[in-house]
Amino acid sequence: MLLSGILGIPEHRLRVVAPDVGGGFGSKIACYPDEVLTAFAARDLGRPVKWTEDRGEHFLATTHGRDQVQEVELAGTRDGRVQAIRVKAYANLGAYLSTAAPGVPTILFGLIVTGAYAIPEASSEVYGVFTHTTPTDAYRGAGRPEATYLVERMMDLYARQIGMDPVEVRRKNFIRREQFPYTNPFGLTYDSGHYEGALDEALRRLDLPAFRARQAADRARGIYRGVGFSTYVEMCGLGPSQVAGAVGFQGGLWESATVRVHPTGKVSVFTGASPHGQGEETTFSQLVADRLGVPLEDVEIVHGDTDRIPMGWGTYGSRTTVVGGAALALAADRVVEKAKQIAAHLLEVAPADVVFEGGRFAVRGMPARSLGFADVALQAHLAWNLPPGVEPGLEASAFYDPTNFTYPFGTHVAELAVDIETGQVTLERYIAVDDCGPQLNPLIVEGQVHGGVAQGVGQALWEGAVYDAQGQLLTGSFMDYALPKARFFPAIETASTVTPSPHNPLGVKGVGETGTIAATPAVVNAVMDALAPFGITHLDMPLTPEKIWRAVRAAQDGREGGTRG
Repeated sequence: MLLSGILGIPEHRLRVVAPDVGGGFGSKIACYPDEVLTAFAARDLGRPVKWTEDRGEHFLATTHGRDQVQEVELAGTRDGRVQAIRVKAYANLGAYLSTAAPGVPTILFGLIVTGAYAIPEASSEVYGVFTHTTPTDAYRGAGRPEATYLVERMMDLYARQIGMDPVEVRRKNFIRREQFPYTNPFGLTYDSGHYEGALDEALRRLDLPAFRARQAADRARGIYRGVGFSTYVEMCGLGPSQVAGAVGFQGGLWESATVRVHPTGKVSVFTGASPHGQGEETTFSQLVADRLGVPLEDVEIVHGDTDRIPMGWGTYGSRTTVVGGAALALAADRVVEKAKQIAAHLLEVAPADVVFEGGRFAVRGMPARSLGFADVALQAHLAWNLPPGVEPGLEASAFYDPTNFTYPFGTHVAELAVDIETGQVTLERYIAVDDCGPQLNPLIVEGQVHGGVAQGVGQALWEGAVYDAQGQLLTGSFMDYALPKARFFPAIETASTVTPSPHNPLGVKGVGETGTIAATPAVVNAVMDALAPFGITHLDMPLTPEKIWRAVRAAQDGREGGTRG
């Protein structure tokens, strides 16, 4: 749509093919100048034009993520009850606006800074700042990691200030299960949740008393361990379209799907969502196969080609299954309803007397009188004997526009050790308990959590785009930019609770961003817990070995200076 408007080429004469590109958490959504210029050159020259970006160009030109300066005040009582939070944030937007840049620090950050907590009073003030850097835009989590980091760090600082266990401070301030649907101070209505359940599951796996005993014993031997918690809630499944319009997003947030059954009973599924490596082809195939009662291998998923698919709004904000999958479910159910009418006619009973189970249409109470799904599909296409008013063929389309965001949640725990002689952090254990509603494919859910956690830990400890005073990017290659490696991580322990979304047709909530949102504050809180004996309460990310080493040296020098004085 953007290319059509910029180039002046009607949409039906412009084809864009975007297959599985193997990820793209920072480069999706945006329409980059290079793409437009390549198409323009091809039209101008009358011949194919290929453009390939090298790694250095990618570092310089692809949108960057996050970058905020946050000023936060939290008010609470000595018994651990948070009364208010006030936030003033300065968000770097880069030298010019990218596609969705203004929405990230506003609706996706500013409205959810109270997190999973029933904080009665809240204020959120956000300033977008133009700078000399690459534009920022949505990067895995988009605003929610910044908000979760803010409130989760404040919970730990507050707990330390009043001398209370940070776990108990969280528990005391959680939105309770019976309060849902819960409207936060900014007007967001959280659909459902059971935050204590996720925390309890994480604590069951951790055994916090045993860790505290080991931590105390190790400190006496000069070994500094820490544990950090992050209890998060996020808004995702991005929509509804009315909200997008109200906040100035120039597009809708519905999703489309078509389910086409061939005469042999094989199925082609056309989705406007465009997965880029999350495994949604498998998830969507499972979803449709389950609803139609056909083998998984009989379902073809078609996406990412504007000549073949209906219009859609893409994959971001953990919306692919939540919104795109919901559209698929509605379309598949419509196929079943039409097939049921045809089957009832062929079986010479009323549609209400037909039950559909296991891929067969059977007369209620008479399972021997039945027709397979493929049999009905063939008859729908032959059209020799259809009920009055029913058209030939077996195909249905659906457009799903959600009535609300969905709100996944969970508790993550990081356990680590800090070598105070080098500043090196070793992540020794990581527990992730997430609630994304019912899981269509638990293995894919686990993979999404693992990848998200790696990105979140990377932000906490290693990753950062650094510029000099003249605007030169100093981290323009992997020689200078530290990317997380598999050897940096222990086996990530995953678990889940299930709290369905009451307004989503599938009950699903989304899981693509949970790990990134939760991991960063969990790790930073753990490092601060490890450094507590030195009186260190906060360091800005990334917590590189040099930064930690300097902070410990400064703390030690200060204590020694005080003793000498």
